[in-house]
Amino acid sequence: MFKHLRNRRLFVLMVSFILFIAVIGFSISSKAGLTTPEKFLRDTTGYVQQWFYKPAGYIAGLFQAVGDLRKVYEENDRLRMTAAAYARDKVEYNAIRQENERLQEKLKFTEEQKKIYDYNYLIAQVVAVSPDAYNRTLTINLGAREGIRERMAVISEKGMIGYVSKVSELTSTVMPITSLNSEESGISATVLGKQNQSFGILSGYNSESQRILMTKIAADDPIKKDDIVITSGLGNVFPRGMVIGTVESIQDSDIGLTRIASIKLSADFDHLSEVFVVQTSGTAE
Repeated sequence: MFKHLRNRRLFVLMVSFILFIAVIGFSISSKAGLTTPEKFLRDTTGYVQQWFYKPAGYIAGLFQAVGDLRKVYEENDRLRMTAAAYARDKVEYNAIRQENERLQEKLKFTEEQKKIYDYNYLIAQVVAVSPDAYNRTLTINLGAREGIRERMAVISEKGMIGYVSKVSELTSTVMPITSLNSEESGISATVLGKQNQSFGILSGYNSESQRILMTKIAADDPIKKDDIVITSGLGNVFPRGMVIGTVESIQDSDIGLTRIASIKLSADFDHLSEVFVVQTSGTAE
């Protein structure tokens, strides 16, 4: 019985081996096309793979897009910082350039003035302006420590501003000629190029016409329209040669013996940031 069973198992094993060899031979045979089981297996595998491949590809693309978006954001952030730095540097450059040009003009002005008159010009910053419309004064950042004294003339590169009315150790108060009345003014003036022929007194500022009056002009004075009016230096208060303004009109006075000239001031009093305090040889220390 055991022998019969062993022979049967051997028979089954031999049959299985023969079938296995037959299947392999059939699979590697040179006949064209695939078998039905192979086709079924391949189609099933491909169908299943496409459902895994598409989401995987989408997710991979999504991660890549997020990475690219982050790179673009970082690049834009760097560009914004670069643009902001460029704009800041450009503003600073323009400010420095304008400041340099402005100071060059002021330096040129003082050098030209020194060639004409033996004056020393102390540049001062305007640090405050009085809000009182009836007592409009300026405060500058120079005082007694820098040799500033009362009644010193204050000018800009365009023309006469006023004079120092009060002095402290570190600052000074400037009374502009636009705030002077006829009693306070008394600034003697003449005409550029006609210093020995023309003479008058500045006698107050008209706020409505924004002109200063030059009075006590002799009837035969050669002053005429468009002449440049300057300080004469008489009275030892204001140095000579300081530009006041331009003659705009001339008329006879009330009594008819003298004439009055309306002077348009050369200085711009609305945009004063820096002024010059004039030191003459008699006032400089």
